[in-house]
Amino acid sequence: MTNRSELLSEALASRILVLDGAMGTMIQSLKLEEADFRGMEFKDKNNDIKGNNDILAITKPDAICDIHKEFLAAGADIIETNSFNATSISQSDYAMEDVVYDLNVACAKVARRAADEFSALTPDRPRFVAGVLGPTSRTASLSPDVNDPAFRNVSFDELVSAYKEATEGLMDGGADIILIETIFDTLNAKAAIFAVETVYEEKGIRLPIMISGTITDASGRTLSGQTAEAFWYSVRHANPISVGFNCALGAKDLRQHIAALSKVADTAVSSHPNAGLPNEMGEYDETPEEMKAQLQEWASSGFLNIVGGCCGTRPDHIRAIAQGVAGIAPRKIPEIEPHMRLSGLEPFMVI
Repeated sequence: MTNRSELLSEALASRILVLDGAMGTMIQSLKLEEADFRGMEFKDKNNDIKGNNDILAITKPDAICDIHKEFLAAGADIIETNSFNATSISQSDYAMEDVVYDLNVACAKVARRAADEFSALTPDRPRFVAGVLGPTSRTASLSPDVNDPAFRNVSFDELVSAYKEATEGLMDGGADIILIETIFDTLNAKAAIFAVETVYEEKGIRLPIMISGTITDASGRTLSGQTAEAFWYSVRHANPISVGFNCALGAKDLRQHIAALSKVADTAVSSHPNAGLPNEMGEYDETPEEMKAQLQEWASSGFLNIVGGCCGTRPDHIRAIAQGVAGIAPRKIPEIEPHMRLSGLEPFMVI
């Protein structure tokens, strides 16, 4: 019997796969109140938890499942679990560290339910669940105190512990893939990779890993200072099924960095950009047709294996993107000549 990882590899070889859009954007449109976030499960909690979107997988699972289904109906092949902040570090903002494992299980189960429903409708086109590990609200490389550059408010070991717990929950809930995304600090990503690999070893199970970084501004670097190529060399040891960039920028500004990555990565390349840059109200104005035109050009240029949307992208955006890349051959993964490749902020190759 063909397993899910093999099905994913077969799908990647045959077409450009479509990732879903912005879960946060869709949740905001529901206009939920404090009582919705609490549900019956947390009705007696002392502190406010409104805004803790991840917890809705427990308190309003049908609402989250419906969002997943909207993206699947729009053409998504891969849906992301609603677990971007489902680590003990991020959940500490709501004093909910004690529910992290159960929260990740719930996030994966809700997405699994939606994906299985659509897979049953199209057995020749299975849908996949990517268990999301977000960047957390802390950074291991940079000080949060401008007056004390040496200070850190999180350690590598603390990040590993948080990511391990989340990964275990996502796997137990039925995720097909582990997606380490919106990486602004490569050291955080390395902690996530170490945690995931540790869980795989302990469970005796390996899922494909997707890795997606974030170019934070026009400098063309992650927040911790790396270029696109240097970032790839820093995480290549994880042997991910894909590497790419998401968030922070719209497609227009992200194109050059995906182009650079597509030349050096001997794995699939993914991207899920924002719907343009935020306006003065913090909203995203790029239309589905505008995103479609830009990402269709990327696909035609041979940059893409997986494509979707991040902040501001709704089902209409994903539908347009899916239509735009349909029938375009996926990027051919290049044969990269073996060399010692290292990186700090810049790539370094020993020839």
